[in-house]
Amino acid sequence: MPQFAYTAINPAGRKIKAVLEADSEALALSKLREQSMQIVEIKAARSRGPLMIGKPKVKLKALVVFSRQFATMIDAGIPILRCLEILTNQTRDPALKPALEAIGEDVKSGLALNEALSKHPDVFNKLYVNMIRAAELGGILDIILDRLSGFLEYEAEVRAKIKGAMTYPVLVLAFSQVVIFVLFSFVLPKFKEIFNGMEVDMPAVTSALFAMGDFMQKYWWSILIMLGLAYGGIRLYGNTKNGRRKLDMFKLKFPVVGELTLQMSVARFCRTFGTLIHSGVPMMRSLEIVGETLNNVVLTETIDETRASIREGNKLSAPLASSGLFPTMVTHMIDVGEESGRLSEMLVKVGDFYDQEVETTIKGLTSMIEPLLIIFLGFVVGFIAISIMVPIFKLVNAVN
Repeated sequence: MPQFAYTAINPAGRKIKAVLEADSEALALSKLREQSMQIVEIKAARSRGPLMIGKPKVKLKALVVFSRQFATMIDAGIPILRCLEILTNQTRDPALKPALEAIGEDVKSGLALNEALSKHPDVFNKLYVNMIRAAELGGILDIILDRLSGFLEYEAEVRAKIKGAMTYPVLVLAFSQVVIFVLFSFVLPKFKEIFNGMEVDMPAVTSALFAMGDFMQKYWWSILIMLGLAYGGIRLYGNTKNGRRKLDMFKLKFPVVGELTLQMSVARFCRTFGTLIHSGVPMMRSLEIVGETLNNVVLTETIDETRASIREGNKLSAPLASSGLFPTMVTHMIDVGEESGRLSEMLVKVGDFYDQEVETTIKGLTSMIEPLLIIFLGFVVGFIAISIMVPIFKLVNAVN
């Protein structure tokens, strides 16, 4: 149920701040007035805390299937309530099913579909809700749902490609870490016992290797603690406004990976913005939604500056170009789209182009990572082999 943070003055004259659960802001106000509260301020608030732990997240594939089936049923002339009943019974997604049940009840009670969807932001984001709102106003719900299905299917396809391209390097890296841990924890101590028993004069490289092995055996927990503290420190720093901005800028400027991150963000911006405009959502509202879906504070600030610039009468392409973040080709295509009145079409084409660029960059990154991993493993194996073989050669020479 939605939550509303409010500031009010109680009958005793004391000012209080609290959070109230209600189906809508109007109902929240009604509850507070029944308690003789004088409302100072009230606004929607997301529920946080331990209740959110373990809450299932809707799968993109389940949302794609729901949207596609919903579009087909609406096109066939089936009423919305009946569509929701059928889809609720069919879905097995633990996050989507209860949301659909609640949406069905809300629509039955007289709420518009987009209002019912907006009560479940963890399942249906602002992009989805606003496109449905535009569809209901224009009477083209089946068309918009079909367009949403295509958009979500493409998102799922891009994610699958990225995961597929990164699977091999991640598996190789994980396996190499396991092998190194086994070598340092079980194999090297045996060699150390043999060399100590034979009183072999160990060279510096071998001593360094055994010292690392001893450290990992005795203080392996300290390594995990340091990694955990580093991760927690970065997370805490990222939760601050300045820290989040610097980390997001670092993501955009980091060699190779930064280029990939920017390409993915540009592709998402163009595709989402183009889909919203084509669906009839106003430009300013579309920019607001796009800014929230980019998940990058630096780019979101750029979108906010663009909205402010448009309010002053400037063109869309000008502030994007002056930011220095969006490639020249993108801003030129947007400029052409504005002048020709085909902005949504241009945006979708730019989105398609950058989706292909993302795929190419990922393949190049994967092909670069693989030899680097092989070189890294070769260096580790060579270092261990040399460290073990040198004392053995000394021992053989001494015996001879």
